[in-house]
Amino acid sequence: MRRLSIGLTALTALALGTAAARPAQWLWNLPEGVEPPPAPADNPMNAAKVELGRRLFYDADLSVDGTMSCATCHEQKRAFADGNRTRPGVHGDPGRRNVPGLANVGYLSPLTWADPRLSTLEVQVAVPIFGETPVEMGMKGKEQELLRRLSRDKCYIRMFRNAFPERRGTIDMPAVSKALAAFQRTLLSHASLYDRYRRGEESAFPAAARRGEALFGAHCASCHSGGNFTDQQFHAIEGKGTSSDMGLAEITGLPEDHGRFRTPSLRNVALTGPYLHDGSAASLPEAIARHAFMVPLAGTLTPAQRDDLLAFLDTLTDREFVENPKFAYPETACGKPL
Repeated sequence: MRRLSIGLTALTALALGTAAARPAQWLWNLPEGVEPPPAPADNPMNAAKVELGRRLFYDADLSVDGTMSCATCHEQKRAFADGNRTRPGVHGDPGRRNVPGLANVGYLSPLTWADPRLSTLEVQVAVPIFGETPVEMGMKGKEQELLRRLSRDKCYIRMFRNAFPERRGTIDMPAVSKALAAFQRTLLSHASLYDRYRRGEESAFPAAARRGEALFGAHCASCHSGGNFTDQQFHAIEGKGTSSDMGLAEITGLPEDHGRFRTPSLRNVALTGPYLHDGSAASLPEAIARHAFMVPLAGTLTPAQRDDLLAFLDTLTDREFVENPKFAYPETACGKPL
């Protein structure tokens, strides 16, 4: 009996140990009727992975000279956009395109202005870290140095082990990419005035915004469609061949794709300027006017119509999103200040 008791005790301890090693499931806090963003089968969400991804997102050690993190270009107060027309890389290389906001990025695919191949957050991670056209974080050819930096940090070792117990905490680029992607999937914006209006708080929606919504629905929603206000398709809003940037044609080689860029999401659009693929529209009224080729009304709006449309776009701002401490720089890791 005693031998049996010891055996049961050992099995219980093993079971408890296995349970302790299993990462806590990620709990989505979403409004009724809103589905969580999809995650690849090989990168299921868990709380430890999100915590790791958040720290990596703010870590400038992911750049060659330790001066640039993901958050350098994606600032929470700007809905994770940038505020510049384009952003220079670590060596001063001029940026090519405007930095997009990241609200609800986990629902979007493709992910960049003009490359349909970048269909998942895991794949897109390599572009800023290792890309050369242009150089952003400058780690091309220095993958081992990046991994060495992370591996010398005892807290990172623990965090990778907690996030990826099935891989025994291996610190490599697939794990880095998966953790960053997991954190970005949590960047959810569903608490704007517009969202509240759609959930039944009609009295909170200004009359000007209602008029603007009607204008938007009649003239803008064919491209800025769905819950994130994007059809995720590529369009040449100022006419084919008019842009000095080849856009989608750079990837496809097709002349008809010259100057086509993916429709950006409009969530938090009042915070994400400047606008368009090159940041050349300094304000929302200018960005709207630049759509006149595709939307004739855009070039002939009366002042009252313009103000109504801007009032509607302003209701897409989600203050909870840009002030949520769970998305901000993590002040601690492994119980110690960073």
